Amino acid sequence: MTPADPPAPPPTPQSFADARLAALMAGVAAADRRAFDELYRSTSAALFGTVLRICRDRGQAEEVLQEVYITVWRRAAAFDAAQGRVLPWLTAIARHRAIDALRHQASQPATVSRHGGLDDDEDGDLLALMPSDQPGPLDLLDNASRAHALERCMGELSHQQRSSLALAYYQGLSHAEVAEHMRQPLGSVKSWVRRGLQSLRLCLDRAAQRVGAMGRVA
Repeated sequence: MTPADPPAPPPTPQSFADARLAALMAGVAAADRRAFDELYRSTSAALFGTVLRICRDRGQAEEVLQEVYITVWRRAAAFDAAQGRVLPWLTAIARHRAIDALRHQASQPATVSRHGGLDDDEDGDLLALMPSDQPGPLDLLDNASRAHALERCMGELSHQQRSSLALAYYQGLSHAEVAEHMRQPLGSVKSWVRRGLQSLRLCLDRAAQRVGAMGRVA
């Protein structure tokens, strides 16, 4: 007689947890937002700890964590449960994102003003046009859509408008400093900034209306 195979070991809590996360990842790969929400709630605390140990700054760690889950949403189909477990896969993404954030921070100026070119114009704060910082996982997807819309709308501006806005709002330069940097008249720079903001707002409003119309149709 052939000896019977030894009985399989009983499932452990860890194996149940791994199977559950793998099932959630499959749902995320199929664009299931409920699965994404559950995956976020199940893993975000662990990933935040990983990111915080690298970045040290809590605010920066929270921003990196958002980027991690946007990446997970986009790359979920690349996960292969036969090749490994979900949490180590997510942790590797979080670690790489945190290291990238540190490298990016080291290459940036020490201080940046969010009101760079607004010393004498009432054009508002460009950060109001950027994706809002919302804690919920579904909001991360909306933020990603807004960021894509902003990038597309920036691409529709003239070269002078894009350069003026980038220097004034992303590098914190005043209008006079922008004019000196671009070697252009101050009046031209102010006009480019003002018209660029107006065009940007109109473009973003149209994008928001299209998204709202799609939601109503859905």
